[in-house]
Amino acid sequence: MTPTTEPPSTTRAALPRAAERPRPGLLTGLSHVALVVWALLVVLPLLWTLLASFKNNTEIFGDALQLPAELRWDNWTRAWGRANVGTYMLNTVVVVAAGTFGTMLFGSLAAYVLARYRFPGNRLIYYLFVSGMAFPVFLALVPLFFVVDQVGLLNTHTGLVLVYIAYSLPFTIFFLAAFFKTLPASVAEAAMIDGASHVRTFFQVMLPMARPGLISIAIFNVLGQWNQYLLPLVLLSGAKDKWVITQGIADISTIAGYEADWPGLFAALSMSIIPVLVVYVVFQRQIQSGLTSGALK
Repeated sequence: MTPTTEPPSTTRAALPRAAERPRPGLLTGLSHVALVVWALLVVLPLLWTLLASFKNNTEIFGDALQLPAELRWDNWTRAWGRANVGTYMLNTVVVVAAGTFGTMLFGSLAAYVLARYRFPGNRLIYYLFVSGMAFPVFLALVPLFFVVDQVGLLNTHTGLVLVYIAYSLPFTIFFLAAFFKTLPASVAEAAMIDGASHVRTFFQVMLPMARPGLISIAIFNVLGQWNQYLLPLVLLSGAKDKWVITQGIADISTIAGYEADWPGLFAALSMSIIPVLVVYVVFQRQIQSGLTSGALK
């Protein structure tokens, strides 16, 4: 028996491909430098905030690069308890969870119908939804305050959740409508032939196929609603026990200026940043796949 060897043609074919790989040019090197600078501009302030949450006032206003002499967890305990960060955090979780769920439910239903069904006024309704992205939040604050007050939902989490859903729907529908258009129509037609209703086809067939896009837009909605400040400031101004984390941080920063409790302020900031950072780190691959899968299909 003679030992099997790889055909010469395979080796010859592999060499030109390896040689044809483009070498990094000046533009590539500059882009890498720009990315490194951008990463430092983002990471260093976050790292400084985290370190400052373990320092005392003397260390905070001293050398910015100095490490804390010890891990002062009492700063976190003081911010969580005395500054009511725990209550603000719980309120934020409840409001953002309800707001994101409502946004994804109504947004996916509307986007699917507008993307897959043809009826008179389809494009008009779509453009009316999308036009909502053109109006900044602060332009509608005054009329929004009176509308929510007239329906009896001012200073309630329900009113804030409904407003969150309304302001998140335009971008959600814009994103998901483009994603639903990339899904194969033959799958939905096969489900209909098998006797599935329109609702069952949507929830059991098309929605699972759109999972990458749904995860991406859901995370964007979570981040946007978690960091929202103007809407809670206007709609929850008279109910401090129902404040969300952004209102709480603003209040703590004001109090810190009088009480000189800067470590407590940075501890509260760290508590508000960590959940958002964890969500992004855990789901970063899903975000990237959701943003690119629509373009690749």
